[in-house]
Amino acid sequence: MDINDSKLNIKEFLDKDEQKDLLRFLTAGSVDDGKSTLIGRLLFDSKKIYEDQLDALERDSKRCGNAGEHIDYALLLDGLKAEREQGITIDVAYRYFSTNNRKFIIADTPGHEQYTRNMITGGSTANAAIILVDARTGVITQTRRHTYLISLLGIKHLVLAVNKMDLVDFDKAVFDKIVADFDEFVKPLGIPDVTCIPLSALDGDNVVEKSDRTPWYDGKCLLDYLETVPIDLDRNYEDFRYPVQYVLRPNLDFRGFCGKVASGVVRVGDTVMALPSRKTSKVKSIVTYEGEIKEAFPPLCVTITLEDEIDISRGEMIVHPDNLPIEDRNFEAMLVWMDEEPMDRDKQFYIKQTTNTTRARIDSIKYKVDVNTMQQSQVERLQLNEIGRVVFTTGKELLFDPYARNKQTGSFILIDPITNNTSAVGMIIGAVDAKDMSGDDALATLSLSSLGIDKSHAAAVQTLCDALKRRGIVIKIID
Repeated sequence: MDINDSKLNIKEFLDKDEQKDLLRFLTAGSVDDGKSTLIGRLLFDSKKIYEDQLDALERDSKRCGNAGEHIDYALLLDGLKAEREQGITIDVAYRYFSTNNRKFIIADTPGHEQYTRNMITGGSTANAAIILVDARTGVITQTRRHTYLISLLGIKHLVLAVNKMDLVDFDKAVFDKIVADFDEFVKPLGIPDVTCIPLSALDGDNVVEKSDRTPWYDGKCLLDYLETVPIDLDRNYEDFRYPVQYVLRPNLDFRGFCGKVASGVVRVGDTVMALPSRKTSKVKSIVTYEGEIKEAFPPLCVTITLEDEIDISRGEMIVHPDNLPIEDRNFEAMLVWMDEEPMDRDKQFYIKQTTNTTRARIDSIKYKVDVNTMQQSQVERLQLNEIGRVVFTTGKELLFDPYARNKQTGSFILIDPITNNTSAVGMIIGAVDAKDMSGDDALATLSLSSLGIDKSHAAAVQTLCDALKRRGIVIKIID
């Protein structure tokens, strides 16, 4: 073969590989349901394991495996010493592989309730989820818990993988009973795409290829499903949201606003509005590393230039003027507590939402959700791994959408101001009227009369407070 032809073939291969879309998915399930084994089998059967990895896997299987005479594929993912000794998953294990049709990033998440925060972390960027159940035990409490967490994260594609079908002789009646039980539970959660697959991770049935031992199953095998599940329309292309991350000013002739398109589509010539100033302009150009483009959509990182000089800085947002986000200081959200230290209601946290950071106070906890039973209860604070519906007041107005409509602008994290730990992650439900807030206003107040400041100076004081507000410090002026 001519060396130039060889180079061309390599270039064509790399170009084709670059154009593949990426599917992120997580696996979840109870202890010993076979999550790690399933992913290990998926990697093994799709020929994505190198020879030295396979040799090490065979040695480790004999030394510390839990699969008898079989190769213990779970060891491909259970990398911690404690995981191998106990035969459980503790940390989130990420694995990358690709096929001819798609690239994949797998998050193997732990099943234990005490590692709920690890599952939330692994699922925060996932497009799809695989929940494993043991064919012998069916739908159990942990299955319901994981399904609820997946619905909370807004994951639209869910696979119920009924594993260990070989231990029930591939009985169709057993599979149908599990599917019926799961359907009854999952319907109220509103997950749009649910698929059920019978399989045996240890033997490879219906993992990469359809199995002859399930002639009654006419659906896709797991890999075929993962290669074809449509995720292109999962993003929000209707509401243009562009949180500004950085202002680029390399010379006198260029001033652009850098960031990642969170949702929606923007085109050159579009009329846009900067929030919170509400000043409008038109898009002059959209610049990328490769050059200028005519339109941008998620998840592209671009630099937008405008026809008019508008003062915009980090934390502000560019939108279409006829499609605005909610702009409010008060909102309620589903909160997952991630910190070892219990919630302190008197502490003012930092809240980071899109590129915006400000102070936040927990106004009230409406209820805590028992993730095992879905029951709601009244509590004073949340502990590690607990989930509740919480009302917040922030130091300045945030620009957000409900999480169910727009993940990128509806999610946030709480940061402990003392330890700098991520205390919690949240999914915004919507705004709350100030009159419905249970706590007193926690803003700093400035009383002109008590300080002996004449009302004629009120305008100057207000100007100063407005300048502080732009820096995230909100002060309320009273007579």
